[in-house]
Amino acid sequence: MSRELTILMPCLNEALTLGTCINRAKKLLSDHGIDGEVLVSDNGSTDGSQEIALSLGARVVNCHVRGYGAALQQGIEHASGEYILMGDSDDSYHFDEAFPMIEKLREGCDVCMGTRLRGEIRPGAMPFMNRYLGNPLLTFIGQKLFRIPTSDFHCGMRAFRTDRVRGIKLVTTGMEWASEMVIQARLHGLRMMEVPITLHKDGRDRPPHLRRWRDGWRHLRFMLLHAPNWLFVLPGMTLITLGMLGESALIPGMVQVGKAALDIHTMLVLAFMMLAGVQLLFTGMMANVYSHTNGVLPYTEEYLRSLKGFSLEKLLLLALVVGGVGGLGFAGVIWKWYQAGFGALDVEVTMRLLIPSMTLLSIAGQAVLNGFMLSVLFLPTRSSLNLYGCKRVGEQTGSLEAVGEAV
Repeated sequence: MSRELTILMPCLNEALTLGTCINRAKKLLSDHGIDGEVLVSDNGSTDGSQEIALSLGARVVNCHVRGYGAALQQGIEHASGEYILMGDSDDSYHFDEAFPMIEKLREGCDVCMGTRLRGEIRPGAMPFMNRYLGNPLLTFIGQKLFRIPTSDFHCGMRAFRTDRVRGIKLVTTGMEWASEMVIQARLHGLRMMEVPITLHKDGRDRPPHLRRWRDGWRHLRFMLLHAPNWLFVLPGMTLITLGMLGESALIPGMVQVGKAALDIHTMLVLAFMMLAGVQLLFTGMMANVYSHTNGVLPYTEEYLRSLKGFSLEKLLLLALVVGGVGGLGFAGVIWKWYQAGFGALDVEVTMRLLIPSMTLLSIAGQAVLNGFMLSVLFLPTRSSLNLYGCKRVGEQTGSLEAVGEAV
């Protein structure tokens, strides 16, 4: 690194406002005596934005992959500053007001987020739906899923230590890059802070590149896929718990709740809830394994400890016990049918035993098949050794096979 700060601007046809943004960035550098550069990562502009940037003394790198995230990644890779301050090229963020963010980095912060929601949003700067629904909702979801304290998850102005953000290896190319950066920074233990900022009305004469519903969904999808416990495991455990409690209450006989008579029909619904819950639970386990072994989520000591207590053999033994109980119940139904000369049986009495028995047998089958699938995900390969850091994991656990033996 040869400079302290790189001020990075992704750009796609921003000729109307790019010059103003560059001048504001240069003012920040001169006012505070910062050794820095202005870097424009151009995403295929056809309106002369590149020439404007060069004429004002900015450095320009061309990004041939379309997308907000791709442009930022290109800029981050080519930055010469120890720190990077990023913001849009539409003059909605005033770079000359961003010095408090640089101070946070100097104090030891790894990522400093701007927060519009705790700062000031000028009239006309943010659409009503984005301000009062989209941003607060997505921020709330991000806070709950990842325990991230920032109050404005998708603010476009943020500052960070270049080496730390390069080290978390961001990969998305679209608007969801904003979510990926915050999530991966949190998962990798980067120190994060925030500073209130002002969002100004942009100076463009055209609609923004942001597409409210499409990009909002991409942010939400990205967050959910990086939180398999919330997406799969917790809903699965909830369904299993409700199913077990309900089945246990109904096995002795009908339960009256107000005017509702809960009987064998309710038991059947609860059985399907349990089956769905078990599959969600296993799906969450597989999503966790895939995400950690393929670098989507970081390998941590906590995750490695969770693997050591789990094995395919233990799961098969549990399936044998659960299936055995279900098999005994099913055998009891067959025995009663035999005693009745294979004739008609009392439906309420028979189904009260048959439903939970078949449910347990089905769960045992799910456990066996999903257990082997989990083990397949841990089969060692050359790509897992060379590309995803499993060599490091092998060193911690004894060998790569030791990781595989965890399942």
